[in-house]
Amino acid sequence: MVRTRFAPSPTGRLHLGHAYAARVARELAMERGGEFLLRFEDIDSTRVRPEYFEEIEEDLAWLGLRWSGIPIRQSERLGAYEDALRKLQELEVIYPCFCTRREIEDEISRMREAPQGPEGPLYPGICKRHSSSDREEKIAGGLPFSWRLDAGKAAALTGALDFTDLRQGRIRADPHLLGDVILARKDIGTSYHLAVVVDDAFQAISHVTRGEDLLSSTHVHRLLQCLLELPEPIYLHHRLIVDASGRRLAKRHDALSIQAMRESGRTADSILAELGH
Repeated sequence: MVRTRFAPSPTGRLHLGHAYAARVARELAMERGGEFLLRFEDIDSTRVRPEYFEEIEEDLAWLGLRWSGIPIRQSERLGAYEDALRKLQELEVIYPCFCTRREIEDEISRMREAPQGPEGPLYPGICKRHSSSDREEKIAGGLPFSWRLDAGKAAALTGALDFTDLRQGRIRADPHLLGDVILARKDIGTSYHLAVVVDDAFQAISHVTRGEDLLSSTHVHRLLQCLLELPEPIYLHHRLIVDASGRRLAKRHDALSIQAMRESGRTADSILAELGH
């Protein structure tokens, strides 16, 4: 069965960009006789607000973008992420990173040619150079750390990988595109990359729809799926809704929130018609 999902973060009200993403996911499922699910990515407790869970559901329902079943919350699935992280530890494809943001920035500034990714400099591999004894000593000393993926080791273990995007066809995965990404943060215990891969498998998502700005992340996600022996979904990286200056919408665009447009007298049909164009 075709299953899609919409996975907003409850850190603000939905705007036009969110509505478009939800509509794409739901229409893909409905066209193929499948199911459309809702999931809350609420692991960042510093920014999540309780009232936004209900308000997001209210906006979606008003737009007619109804979902199947009870929405799950990532904050209730921390044990599943711990299990996945433990498996990656056993495969020896992750390592502890003790770096602060300032230390990483200083290291990059000293490099003649810092490694670059789609969004700027990549992690320069400071903690990958530590010996096992150094790492054990730092952990025993109570130094806080995050877990990073060793992209090189992971790629050597999986071999060549690719994935299917409904707009672009078959794409060869580049495990080094984002470098050694963080898979579990010091204060949260997981990260977007790890949680989304585990949750998509848990919910049996067959088609992952999301903005084209996340295409680079899919290269990492395909790697994690293989390492964790999870099924490979089909992807659809859709276009983004942008403002008048060409910037993609963010939660700061209050005037384009679904709530603001609803209160101004706009109808759900008129908003969906606008998104269709």
